[in-house]
Amino acid sequence: MLGAWRFVTVFGTVSLLADFVYEGARSITGPLLASLGATGLVVGVVTGIGEAAALGLRLVSGPLTDRTQRFWAWTIAGYALTIVTVPFLGVAGTLWVACALVIAERIGKAVRSPAKDTLLSHAAAVTGRGRGFAVHEALDQIGAVIGPLTVAGVLAVSGNNYGPALGVLALPGVAALALLVWLALRVPDPARYESDRDATSPPAATSAGTPTERPAPLPAAFWAYSAFTATTMIGFATFGVLSFHMVTRGILPAAVVPLIYAAAMGADALAALASGWAYDRVGAKTLAVLPILSALIPAVAFSDQVWLVVAGALLWGAAVGIQESTLRAVVADLVAPPRRATAYGVFAAALGAATAAGGALTGWLYDTSIPALVATVAVIQLAAIGVAIVAILWRRRSLVTR
Repeated sequence: MLGAWRFVTVFGTVSLLADFVYEGARSITGPLLASLGATGLVVGVVTGIGEAAALGLRLVSGPLTDRTQRFWAWTIAGYALTIVTVPFLGVAGTLWVACALVIAERIGKAVRSPAKDTLLSHAAAVTGRGRGFAVHEALDQIGAVIGPLTVAGVLAVSGNNYGPALGVLALPGVAALALLVWLALRVPDPARYESDRDATSPPAATSAGTPTERPAPLPAAFWAYSAFTATTMIGFATFGVLSFHMVTRGILPAAVVPLIYAAAMGADALAALASGWAYDRVGAKTLAVLPILSALIPAVAFSDQVWLVVAGALLWGAAVGIQESTLRAVVADLVAPPRRATAYGVFAAALGAATAAGGALTGWLYDTSIPALVATVAVIQLAAIGVAIVAILWRRRSLVTR
């Protein structure tokens, strides 16, 4: 059995290769849809629904993963779905086909994520929750940088032909699946990392309970935390809308957009490492920076000046880094292993509904009034801070009255 840190790094390499594939595709989603006749509203709705599918459908896949205990099977199936759909996106001839493939790619993430996060959480119990998830995310984002850079290079060589740019992404996809299968064979039961760390915990094979047992309810702190994070996502613009702004306003050519996305993914990796390190030391108060970043993004990114647009994309990447690492680490600390995949599913469903609303809202407001978009997002993020304060006060009062 591999050591915990080696498990994290190999799993991170799988994500690196997978991100090479789907982040390469996502880096040009806005321009690709625009080339097929999409408006800002359509881009916002489709990318919002895609993210909602990636998050909301985990409400189904999470409990099913806990029930079946087939964590590796769900993980492999989800990665396979994503890797198959991306190359076909490059040959989509109509807007509706492209939209369907964008959403299908995100469904693959919904299938695998609760199982993948649960597998990773077991090893992160040994390495430190924040650091384990952060290192995984940082490796993940190396692929998210290489993918868009590769797409940008192929676009430049092929004269902005999306077919070859997306077709080349099939190669790292095959490598990701091969490495994932190897890891599953080497570490068939990652729950042993967590049970070995604490000899008093129940054996991994029985920790999920039997089908006849009533599952324990998710803790109140988890629900309060979900409310806070969902509120922040209602006021969070997708990169599809940001890239749509870059291209349709003539601020940047389409071939440059993947380079901006790659830089944003670099900011993602750095923010993940910083927030993970801070979380292991000072706790969940680290997340106070998330609504601040989310409020700043539209104020900067929807400018007509190139340097501000780039700065806004980097802020967007930093916020995503926190969302993809530290937010997930907190869930693992709030919920015990028997209900952890379910908790990841419920948590993602809340974020999915918020993301769908946020994608549609920011897309509509972008078409209507950018100043109104900036002001609305600022108000929503203030509300998120208010939700966090109320949750903290409520929890403290509950502890005092016990």
